[in-house]
Amino acid sequence: MATATATSAQETTKKTPLTLTPQAIAKVREIMATQDPLPAGLRIGVVGGGCSGFQYSMAFENQSGMMDKVFTFDDLKVFVDATSLMYLNGCTVDYVETLEAAGFKFDNPQVKSTCGCGSSFNV
Repeated sequence: MATATATSAQETTKKTPLTLTPQAIAKVREIMATQDPLPAGLRIGVVGGGCSGFQYSMAFENQSGMMDKVFTFDDLKVFVDATSLMYLNGCTVDYVETLEAAGFKFDNPQVKSTCGCGSSFNV
């Protein structure tokens, strides 16, 4: 006798620990298009430094590293090393343009404090 199991109609989607907004993806693509040769993707990381202890880093890469996690956002590959991933969990990267400034903004729920200049943080 065969038994049927009920399955939920809702699909489960895998949530990435890091999110890039459509504005950030578009700006990264725009900048990448000016590079020669065209990079394979974007590296986002956390490095020691700054007045509060850590700061974010972004750079273009031609390939992923051995210990990298690779995330894809609308065909844009983002490389994050395992150590940085601990600090970026839940982080949203946006690109913001105002009358005063333009740049990438990191909204990280793990941050406990930031420095006065806004370029470094503490967890």
